[in-house]
Amino acid sequence: MTLLSPPRTIAIAALVMTLIAGCTPHDPTKVSRDGIFDPYEARNRQVHEKSKNFDKSIVRSVAVGYAETVPEPAQEMVENFADNLSVPSAVVNQVLQADLGGAFKNTVRFGLNSTLGFAGIFDVAGEFGLHEDDADFGQTLAVWGVREGAYLEMPIIGPTTERDLFGQVVDLVIDPMNAVPRPEAYYLKAARITAKVGKRGRYASSVDSVLYDSADSYAQTRLLYLQNRRYEIGQTDVAGAWGGAGGEEIDPYAELYGGEIDPYEDLYGE
Repeated sequence: MTLLSPPRTIAIAALVMTLIAGCTPHDPTKVSRDGIFDPYEARNRQVHEKSKNFDKSIVRSVAVGYAETVPEPAQEMVENFADNLSVPSAVVNQVLQADLGGAFKNTVRFGLNSTLGFAGIFDVAGEFGLHEDDADFGQTLAVWGVREGAYLEMPIIGPTTERDLFGQVVDLVIDPMNAVPRPEAYYLKAARITAKVGKRGRYASSVDSVLYDSADSYAQTRLLYLQNRRYEIGQTDVAGAWGGAGGEEIDPYAELYGGEIDPYEDLYGE
């Protein structure tokens, strides 16, 4: 079975056409100087508050408990395994973006970690300098020229944009891991969820400072998400986000975290 069978190709094409037709029309007068287009702010804020309550009552306590009780080497193994599961989907998107060099690198990385790294538990490829090169369908849409669209905050998913929300739907469709039969598929999903919980616990102080110490946690979360997402895509200015030429790539977290991690990336999940 090919990575992109005809039914899946048709489904992707249909979703892209729906995205292009269904995105909220861009009103330049409603875009802030930071390039934020948030016509659904009232509704987004309601979702944000519910997400905060859910995090405070359940997610945070579970995540912190996990981080404090599970040995760090074990946490790292779970995260390595979960990260390895995402590589095939990244390869598919890199092919769709015509990034064949990145696709080859990730393929080699996946092969090494899946064999010598015991299904990805150990990051053997990283020791050879083959670090993961993330790619998703939201990035693919950006490469294809689809605009960012309105900012959204969704239950469970968290901060996103119209483009990225459609991208996440497509990623679910094209993920080669969908071919894994049950019950093994449930184990893979559990590993991914556990890894996200571990990251929430590990970066608890940083995430808490945004959610619970900010004067306006919604505005802070929105700004951090959009800055980081545009950096990942290479669209670090307003023109780049809205279909123009992108500016110079600047990592908004380089000074604060050494450019190695984004503690807000998994704040609400995928």
